[in-house]
Amino acid sequence: MVHPLLILHNEALLLQALTHRSYLQVYPNALDNERLEFLGDAILNFLTADYLFRNFPDSGEDELTRRRSALVDEVQLARFALEIGLGSKLRLGKGLARDGGAKNPNLLSCAFEAIVGAFYLDRGNLDELRPLIEAIFNAVPPSTLQKRSNLDSKNQLQEWAQLNFKGALPRYQTYQIGGVDHAPEYLAQVLIAEKIYGEGRGKGKKAAEKLAAEDALTKIKNKPNLFD
Repeated sequence: MVHPLLILHNEALLLQALTHRSYLQVYPNALDNERLEFLGDAILNFLTADYLFRNFPDSGEDELTRRRSALVDEVQLARFALEIGLGSKLRLGKGLARDGGAKNPNLLSCAFEAIVGAFYLDRGNLDELRPLIEAIFNAVPPSTLQKRSNLDSKNQLQEWAQLNFKGALPRYQTYQIGGVDHAPEYLAQVLIAEKIYGEGRGKGKKAAEKLAAEDALTKIKNKPNLFD
C-alpha cells in the first residue's frame, strides 16, 4: 500500500522529489530534488516545533530543542523515509544505485525532506500534511526519542553557547571538499561569535556538522579557556 505522503496530484512534483542529482548524468532534462529538500527542511522544523510544543506542555525550551533535533536529524529522517517506502522509489544514477544509494541515510533523509516539500506544494497548505507528519512522529517510542535527544551534540553546543555568550549561537559553514558526485565528502566548521570552535568531515552535510559540534564540545571540555 502506498503511503499517503507519496500520493500527489502533480506527478511531476513527485518525480522531482524522488530524483537525486546523480540521475541527471543519464537524464539531463530531469529536475533534481535539492530545492524541494530545502523547502521540506524548513516545513519539517516548523511542524516539529509545533508538535512538540503542544504535546510536551511541561518541557522547557532546551528540552524541546533537543527533542526537535532528535526527530529531524539525519538518522531519524532516514528511518522515516524507509517506513514510507522511499528507498525503492528513488531515482538514482547508475553508480549510486549500484553502490547501495537507496540505503544511504543522508540520501534517504534528503529525499524525505523533498517529499514533504513536494506534498506541501501539491496541496498548497499544511492542512493535509500536518496529520501525516504527526502520525509518523507518534510512532517513535518516547524512550527512544528521549535517549537520542540527550545525545545530540549540536544541541549541547547550542546550550553551552547560550550560557556563555549573549545572543551568539553556533553557526555552521559547510563545504564539499571531495568525493564523487554520488558520494560527496563535506567539511563543516562551527563558529560562535565568528570564531571557529570545531571542524568535522562527513559523507553528508548534517553528519559533518554533527562531527564539528562534537569536536567543539571535546575542545571546550578539555581546554575550557582555549577560546578566551
